[in-house]
Amino acid sequence: MLSKIDKELAFVQSALDLRARRQEILAANIANSDTPNYKARDMDFAAALKQAMGTDGGALALAKTAARHLDAAGSGAGAGSGHIKYRGAIQPSLDGNTVDADVERAHFTDNALHYQFLLERAASGFRTLGRAIESSR
Repeated sequence: MLSKIDKELAFVQSALDLRARRQEILAANIANSDTPNYKARDMDFAAALKQAMGTDGGALALAKTAARHLDAAGSGAGAGSGHIKYRGAIQPSLDGNTVDADVERAHFTDNALHYQFLLERAASGFRTLGRAIESSR
């Protein structure tokens, strides 16, 4: 029973972390919509979540072959950083900026809704646990 609860909480925590990271990326795109040569970025959320949950089906692990090599986890790149890609330009501007403000706002809103859903899912899980504990008294 506890392992099932732990898996659920681990999933929600990983998904929330990745959604927050994606929100930062999308906010940076919006903030840089007028920056010359800025390239819009986004995250492949599904692939990042699969990797975070260990279900990516054969991802290669990094091995240290010398004592002076840095750990892969210590790179400081953050959650889902391997799945951040440049988004193709729908209509690039003359200054080389590939941010489309309408597309970015739509992705930002969609991601915020998914984030809110995950928060409500976590809260619901905790309320259910609380009710189960109360009823067992």
